[in-house]
Amino acid sequence: MGHPSVAPEVPLLAVRKLGIDFSTDAGLRTAVGEISFTVSSGQVLALVGESGSGKSVTALSLLGLLPPTARVRGSAVLAGRGPGGTELVGANSATLRAIRGSRIGSVFQDPFTAFNPVMRVGAQIAEAVTAHAPARAGEAAARVLALLDKVGLRDAQRISRAFPHELSGGQLQRAMIALAISAEPDLLVADEPTTALDVTVQAGILDLLHELRRDIGMAILLITHDMGVAADLADDIVVLRHGQIMEDGTAEEVFFSPQSGYTRELLGAVPRIDASSASEASGPPASAEPVAEVRDVTVSYHARPHKVMAVDGVSLIVPAGETVGLVGESGSGKTTLGKAVARLVPAASGSITVAGRDLRTLGHRDLRAVQAKIGFVFQNPTDSLNPRARIGAIVAEPLRLHTSLPRAERQRRVEELLDRVHLPADAAGRFPHELSGGQRQRVAIARALVLGPRLVIADEPTSSLDVAVQATILRLIAELQAEFGFGCLFISHDLAVVRQVSQQVNVMSAGRIVESGPTDQVLSRPRHHYTQTLLASIPLPDPRRQRARRATADPAYS
Repeated sequence: MGHPSVAPEVPLLAVRKLGIDFSTDAGLRTAVGEISFTVSSGQVLALVGESGSGKSVTALSLLGLLPPTARVRGSAVLAGRGPGGTELVGANSATLRAIRGSRIGSVFQDPFTAFNPVMRVGAQIAEAVTAHAPARAGEAAARVLALLDKVGLRDAQRISRAFPHELSGGQLQRAMIALAISAEPDLLVADEPTTALDVTVQAGILDLLHELRRDIGMAILLITHDMGVAADLADDIVVLRHGQIMEDGTAEEVFFSPQSGYTRELLGAVPRIDASSASEASGPPASAEPVAEVRDVTVSYHARPHKVMAVDGVSLIVPAGETVGLVGESGSGKTTLGKAVARLVPAASGSITVAGRDLRTLGHRDLRAVQAKIGFVFQNPTDSLNPRARIGAIVAEPLRLHTSLPRAERQRRVEELLDRVHLPADAAGRFPHELSGGQRQRVAIARALVLGPRLVIADEPTSSLDVAVQATILRLIAELQAEFGFGCLFISHDLAVVRQVSQQVNVMSAGRIVESGPTDQVLSRPRHHYTQTLLASIPLPDPRRQRARRATADPAYS
C-alpha cells in the first residue's frame, strides 16, 4: 500500500501562456508571448530584464490597466480566499475593481505620478481605506495614521496633511506603499519601486518590503532591472527578454548557475561596488593639467523664511583626461555644484576656473566662450531634448550658437558624432520620442561633445537606464574620453557606477565634501561614517552575501 498522496499547494497566482499584443497601424505587435509562472503566498517572485522585455506590461495586464489597444490572451488565476479562484484575463471591470486594492495592491515606479497633486496624501489613502471597508471619518483617519506609521513614516500627522509635492521621493514612495496595503491584499505588485531613489532611501524601502512579507505574509511580484534589488528580495527569478522567458529558477540558481547566455550577459553588466575601480585599473593618477578647479564655492537659495546653503565651501579639481566622481544622496548639493561649475546657477562666493578662466569674473561674451568648452549631460534626456526638434538639429544647435561653421560643415560634424555614439544613420531625421531611453542618452552625449569641450559634466547620466544599456553608455563615455581627452565630473548616487568609471571621488553630504581621494581608497576603506552608511546601503548582487548581511544587521531576519 503506497503513501497517501499530498495535494499540491494551490498557488496564489497562476499565470499560464499569457500573451499580450498591441494593435498598431502596421498590425499586431507582440509584447509578451505566452509566458507562464506562479506566485505562492508569502513568496517574492522577481521579473527581471531590460526595458522593453515585457515586465511592466505583464504586471499591468494582471490589474486590467493596459490601454484599449492591448489584447491579452491566456490565463491568470488569482486563488480565492475561499474555494475557487478568479480568472483575471478577460474579467469585467467590476471584478477587476473589486480585486484591485483588496486582493492585489500596486506600487509603481514614480510615486509623484500616482498621487493626485491637489489632494492631501492622507485623504487619498483614506479613499482607498473606505473603498474596501466602509468606515466613519474618524475611523478612516485613525487607520491612515496607523498605515503611515507602519510604513516607517514617524511624523504621520504631518505626512497625512501634506500635499504630494511637500514630501520627498522616499516619503512619497512609503505613502504609496501605505495606500497599496490599506486593505491588506494577498499580493503586492511592485513595479521598479526603488529605481528613482538614492541608496539610503532605497535601503529603507527594501527593509519595509521585507517587514511586510515577514509580518503579514504578503506575496510580492517584483518588477525590476536592478539585480541587487532582486538578490535582496527575491526567492525566485524569471528573466524576460523581448516578451519571452529566457530563464527561471531560484535566486541562487539564476545568480550562480545561469543557463541562458542572456542571463550571463545581464549579470556581467551589473556594476559591482567590490569590483576593481578605474583608479586601480589605470594605476596612480598622473599629474594632468586641471580643466576645472573649484575653490571654497558656496551656493545659496532663499527659501522663506530661511536661506538654504546648498553648497557650502566646496573645493575640487578635475584633471584633463580623468573622471572625478561626485556622490551623495538626493539633496546633498551635488547637482547644484555641477550647475555652478557650468555657471548655470550663480555661486555666492569662491572661485570656479574652467580652462584657465574664472567664470565668476567674466562678462557675458567671455562667459559664453568658456561655456562652449563645457559639455553638460543631464539626468533625464526626455526633459533635456526639445521634443519638437529632430535629432540632427538638437545636436547641431551648439554649433549654430557658438560657431560660424556653414550649414554643410555643421551637418557633417553632426553625422560624424552620431556615428561615434553608435546611433543609426537615420537617427538625425528622427524626433526624441522615436528613440529608446538609451538612444536619447546617446543623443545627449553627442550634443555635449559637439563643440569638443575640455570639461564634461555628466549628471546621473545612467540613473534611469537598465543595466545592459547603462553598461553601454558607460563604455561609450570612457571611449570618447580616451579619444578626446576631456575631464569629466561624474555626478551620481550609484557608488558602484562611480567606482567603475572614476579615478578620484568626492563624497558630498548637506552641501559639504565629507571625504575625498582615490576611488579605490575611499570606497574600499572609507573613513567617514556617512561614506560607510552609503556603502552599507547598497544591495549586493549576490543572494548569499546579501542574506548574510541582513542576518547580521537584523537578528529577526531569516
